[in-house]
Amino acid sequence: MRVFRCFLIAGLLGAAATAQASPVTYKLDPNHTMVLFSWNHFGYSNPTADLGMGEGTLVFDQQDPAKSSVDVTLPLSKLDTHVPALDKHLKEADFFDAARYPVVTFKSTSVEAMGGNQYKVTGNLTVHGVTKPVTLDATLNKVGPHPMTKAQAIGFDATATLKRSDFGVSTYVPMVSDDIKIHITTEGAVPKAK
Repeated sequence: MRVFRCFLIAGLLGAAATAQASPVTYKLDPNHTMVLFSWNHFGYSNPTADLGMGEGTLVFDQQDPAKSSVDVTLPLSKLDTHVPALDKHLKEADFFDAARYPVVTFKSTSVEAMGGNQYKVTGNLTVHGVTKPVTLDATLNKVGPHPMTKAQAIGFDATATLKRSDFGVSTYVPMVSDDIKIHITTEGAVPKAK
């Protein structure tokens, strides 16, 4: 009986350790990620473009969100407005200057739990060779085994507003809005062991 109790206690301790697991690392899925940004065009319309996803890693600690982090690379080669001429123009020197600055990056510096499934993710955004702090308002949509792949998965949405002139992209400001609205939706999964 004593041996059984020792096994039972060990099992309970193991379960408690699992409940307080260390941070989980997810690889973000480019096929289920959209990094959308929109602006106002001379007051007439509000176009939207998708930066797409190159590579991204999300580390999430559900018990201690402050230990979480995100690191993403967004190649401008994937920029898509659904208007080829606009794609080309946005990559030219008077906007992103993709020949000199081919990627946009975001690397978090802090994650703060705001209650419920809400988080503030602050990090360094680099656009057009300029790095500035940006805070994303993030919502945890779901975390758990994916019903199709069975892999541990996670999904977030996030929003922010920034001024493009802060990053040296100021052509046509203020007629074309300086404020850029960001909306991100993403899924990630724990990579399979090799």
